[in-house]
Amino acid sequence: MPEIPEDVTDEAERLTMLARRVGDDDEAAAYRERRDDLLDSHDYEARVREDDHGDTLVLYPAEWLEEGTVRVERIDDTDRAVERDLTAGGEQEEWETVEAHNRDVVARIRDEHGRVHAANARAFADFMGNHRSRRMETATADDLNEFLDDYYPRNVWPTPEQADAVETSLELVFETVGKRSPL
Repeated sequence: MPEIPEDVTDEAERLTMLARRVGDDDEAAAYRERRDDLLDSHDYEARVREDDHGDTLVLYPAEWLEEGTVRVERIDDTDRAVERDLTAGGEQEEWETVEAHNRDVVARIRDEHGRVHAANARAFADFMGNHRSRRMETATADDLNEFLDDYYPRNVWPTPEQADAVETSLELVFETVGKRSPL
C-alpha cells in the first residue's frame, strides 16, 4: 500500500500533465518543480517512464533512489510505488473539450439565471478547467471547498453581488447539468 496520500498523487499527476501540455519550457519547469516539492514533503520522487505502450508517471519512495537511480536492493515492498498512466489521462480530459463543455454550461446559466450567476460559473469553469482539467459537474466536495475558500477570494475579485451569490451559483451549475451538488 502506498504511503503517499491519494490527493497528493492526484496533484502530482495533474502537475505532470500540465508540464507536458504547456508550450513554454520555463512554465513546464515550474510545474515540475511544484510537483517535486510536493512529493519531497512526503519523501517521494517522480519519474516518467516512456515505452511503446505510452508514458507512465511513477512515484517512488525517496529512500529507494541514489543519485536519481532506483537501487533494487533498497526496494522492500513494490506496493509502496505508485504508477499513473499519462497517455490515457484517467479522469482528465483535453483542455479544449473541457473548456467547450464548461463554456456551454456557463452560457445556459447566463440565459436562465443572469449575469451574476454566469460570472460565478465562469470563475468556477476556469478553476475546474485550468486546475483540474475536468468538467465543472465532476467537482468533489474538496474541489468546491478549495474553490470557495482559496481560489475565489484570491483570483476572482467578485462584485459584492457575485460574492453573495456564489454558493447559489455553484448549485445552479450542478442543477443545469442534472447532477446533485456534493456540498
